[in-house]
Amino acid sequence: MIKKKICMLGSFAVGKTSLVRRFVKGMFSDKYLSTVGVKIDKKTVEVSGQEVQMMLWDVAGEHEFNQIPMAYLRGMSGYLLVVDGTRRATLGKANEIRDRIDSAIGEVPHVMVVNKTDLIDEWDLKHEDLQKCKTVNSPVLRSSAKTGEGVEEAFSALATMILKSK
Repeated sequence: MIKKKICMLGSFAVGKTSLVRRFVKGMFSDKYLSTVGVKIDKKTVEVSGQEVQMMLWDVAGEHEFNQIPMAYLRGMSGYLLVVDGTRRATLGKANEIRDRIDSAIGEVPHVMVVNKTDLIDEWDLKHEDLQKCKTVNSPVLRSSAKTGEGVEEAFSALATMILKSK
């Protein structure tokens, strides 16, 4: 079995913890619990016939007074960069986080996940905004931790990218 450290990154309240809970436990809760520091979960998935144990580091969200400590990112094999579709500013913050990681650590496999498709009528992001974020090496996927839409696909896409990059 291959073990890989995956970090959940993004602004506060974008749904990082909810995505992990939906992926690991198949559950969703409307109660907002702010992550303090980091919370670690794990789940084993199968990718191309190989078992991969994903060690999921749910890192406290960034806001104007709090940046992700680089010590949390050491040794990560990849990350999910989570954006809240209803809050345009979280896309800018996600791009800042990605740029900081690229300059401090180098390119690491990642998937941008625009969360909260269950609230699509309230989205503050346009299709063009998301198209600008797509690169050859980093897909932009949509999800809803509440309904489960796109959650498994996002984690599977990241696991596949990580295995291809080794």
